[in-house]
Amino acid sequence: MKLLVINGPNLNMLGIREPGIYGDQSFAALCTFIQKAVAEVGAECELYQSNHEGSIVDKIQEAYGKFDGIVINPGAYTHTSVAILDALSAVKIPTVEVHISNVMEREEFRHHSFVSLVAQKTYMGLGFEGYRRAVRFLALGEE
Repeated sequence: MKLLVINGPNLNMLGIREPGIYGDQSFAALCTFIQKAVAEVGAECELYQSNHEGSIVDKIQEAYGKFDGIVINPGAYTHTSVAILDALSAVKIPTVEVHISNVMEREEFRHHSFVSLVAQKTYMGLGFEGYRRAVRFLALGEE
């Protein structure tokens, strides 16, 4: 199984950006965590991060026919991007949405997720562990 793991805007600032919400571990630590989670299930992955909506859309489109699943933390685009929703809808690759924080316990504008309209599952508020669960859900069907 080959997974594409996409992280959206500002996730590259983990460890610096609002550690009270996102924790004090770096983006590099997250990447290492994800790679270990993928290895645990015997899968492969490509990690991708962008602060640009169009680049994320391009990456999703390029995934067509190449990946068996997508794990995506769209960051702030969760709440605003019909373009990312449309790209995920177009490629029809099984997708799991992840959020490090529990967006439902944050500002009202963060409560709506366009990505959740196509995601098979959403994990939020679990920190890095949400990524492991997303990988296991896609690779092993574990809830």
